[in-house]
Amino acid sequence: MRTRTSPAFIDFEASSLDLIASYPIEVGICLPDGTLHSWLIQPHVLWQDWSESAEQVHGITRETLETEGTPVSEVAAHLNQLLSGQVFCDAWTFDSFWLHRLFRAANTRADFQLESISMLLDANQVRHWSASRQQVIKRLGLPVHRAANDALILHRTWEEIQLFTAEDEPLHGHSRQV
Repeated sequence: MRTRTSPAFIDFEASSLDLIASYPIEVGICLPDGTLHSWLIQPHVLWQDWSESAEQVHGITRETLETEGTPVSEVAAHLNQLLSGQVFCDAWTFDSFWLHRLFRAANTRADFQLESISMLLDANQVRHWSASRQQVIKRLGLPVHRAANDALILHRTWEEIQLFTAEDEPLHGHSRQV
């Protein structure tokens, strides 16, 4: 059976899916040991984009962010304190954009590198990812489109995929490139 150290996972919720005007409104991380952290993000003064349809999906109002959100500089500092090396996400195009917007508004740089979860998976794991993810969501019973929940779902799906593929290991004398 293969054993791999579990990676850290990150997920963002955003004001919309507009890759020009949107910004992060919540970030959640799941550390390798399964510990969760999340922050609502107080909108930077220049962040004005807002989508009512996105609000219906994640359930977070702009007013909640303004009153309960953590300033961008504090969120960036927390992320840099907790994360290092490679951190994985499932929507790299969007998540990298929102990570960049967060750190740019905080006037600092991330001390970690964001990577797509696909970098962790072999072809067999990629084929089974979606079905395994749906099983994990059902088993956990957590609402999706909240950053910490989604980061935990990534973590648990990755663990499940590792177990699944461990059962598919070749017999002694055979090898498979991973």
